[in-house]
Amino acid sequence: MLKIIPLGGLGEIGLNMMAFEYNESIIVVDAGLMFPEDYMLGVDIVIPDMEYLKQNRSKIYGIILTHGHEDHIGALPYLIKEIKAPVYGTPFTIALAKHKLEEHELLSSVKLNEIFPRGKLVIKDFDIEFIRVGHSVVDGVGLAIKTPLGTIIHTGDFKIDNTADEKAMTDIRRFAHFGEEGVLALLSDSTNVEREGHTISAEEIRDRLEKIIKNAKGRVIVALFASNINRIQRIINIAKEKKCKVSFSGKSIEICVNIAKSLGYLHIPHGMEIPMEHISKFRDEEILMITTGTQGEPLSALARMASGNHKHIKIKEGDTVILSSKIIPGNERAIAKIINNLFKRKADVIYERISEIHLSGHAFQEELKFMIKLTKPKYFIPIHGEYRHLIHHAKIAENLSIPKENILVAENGQVIGFDDNNGKIIDSVLTGRVLVDGKGVGDVGRSVLKERRALSEEGIVAVTMAFDEKTGIVVYGPEIDSRGFVFSSEKGYLLEDAKCVILEVVDEIEPNVSDRIEKITAKIKTSLSRYFYFVIKRKPVILPFIMEL
Repeated sequence: MLKIIPLGGLGEIGLNMMAFEYNESIIVVDAGLMFPEDYMLGVDIVIPDMEYLKQNRSKIYGIILTHGHEDHIGALPYLIKEIKAPVYGTPFTIALAKHKLEEHELLSSVKLNEIFPRGKLVIKDFDIEFIRVGHSVVDGVGLAIKTPLGTIIHTGDFKIDNTADEKAMTDIRRFAHFGEEGVLALLSDSTNVEREGHTISAEEIRDRLEKIIKNAKGRVIVALFASNINRIQRIINIAKEKKCKVSFSGKSIEICVNIAKSLGYLHIPHGMEIPMEHISKFRDEEILMITTGTQGEPLSALARMASGNHKHIKIKEGDTVILSSKIIPGNERAIAKIINNLFKRKADVIYERISEIHLSGHAFQEELKFMIKLTKPKYFIPIHGEYRHLIHHAKIAENLSIPKENILVAENGQVIGFDDNNGKIIDSVLTGRVLVDGKGVGDVGRSVLKERRALSEEGIVAVTMAFDEKTGIVVYGPEIDSRGFVFSSEKGYLLEDAKCVILEVVDEIEPNVSDRIEKITAKIKTSLSRYFYFVIKRKPVILPFIMEL
């Protein structure tokens, strides 16, 4: 039996990870992360639960990365700590993975292997061909995975744009080739399934950016995703025509640009690139800066420019700032703050809602239909998207005459099984989200998040007391200190009255009672919580520190 096991990326955006299993061999496709949601206070990143892979580590013979975005490679270091399998990816993807593994001091423990579009790889029972796909990062690939039971097509993240550069185009012919040979199942990107029509062409975006940049009277600052090398190249080409100098600001963009230059994916004419500290040596109309911070990241270069805290750049009247990116849901407030601060500094700001200056990397409805028609799969499995995206994609497949019983809408952890007769969901395995906080992996759970939310919303009240060990008489306190609860000067009576509540609890529990300290501690928590809620309708975290001397 062939098993396909999604461990992340189905029913959510991000965390993409999928296992393909046949007999005693497993390959893993992608190892992505997602950034924390609002309620995940203090959490740095979220990764998939890898328990199934840990339990079957002896069967895993390869890890394949479809492209270099964080939602596909961000969890790789955490996977490599558990699974010592070789990693395969295109040159740009491998270079990003290498940098990530170096940061975690794991590079020596894994073998990284470069593969190329139309290249082939045999891993145990899997015969894999890599198919070039267009996306918002260079070197993206889809996969044709030949198994003893048939060919599985995994599109990766893709779009279809015939106006893009040749190396950024989806290889339609190769997908069609496998469609003619026969495809057992198509696993297709569902991210933009709600968008009708086709993605805007690269040509249109290039023309709009060119018009804005060439008409700008002063300095131009373009903010975009660091890995969008194709767009960076287009902007450099426009800057060359305008006879501008180009400078990069932001750690992530500097890393991606250096990798792309070393691999020959990015070409900057000699003498055109200048360091940020040399910008003042040129006229404003000669300067074009490329930076990060399109999602409102508080420490990004763009955020520091907007707040006036950037070491080299002070935004001023005449500057044109272009946010060439999509506003990711959840980031609206942070992005709006940056845009407002840029306007306050007299900059002209161009962003998604006033001009179409971003090219999506994910296929719209007509492109998704075209992929189904090209590959002509027997079974269809929508992937990469929230649950509503998967359902919408399933309906598109049904309208294209794929039998309803052959459309498998799965969720993370559900095992899709194929045998000689049919394919269906046959089982489930443990999966979920693991929270990474600093160096802690998985040690922050629901209870910790609940406590953090309580602390952030209600504050904390600490009670300190000491008793004489022999007599049980209070020899110190009660002292009450609070943080994030109330101002002592304004609500002083509240804390003073709280001391009376504590002393009443102490009086109620006789000195000769066994486990007296534990009982007083528990009673103080309960009584103070009731008192504070009765008086000001708040429930701070109560922390009693009680000692015997």
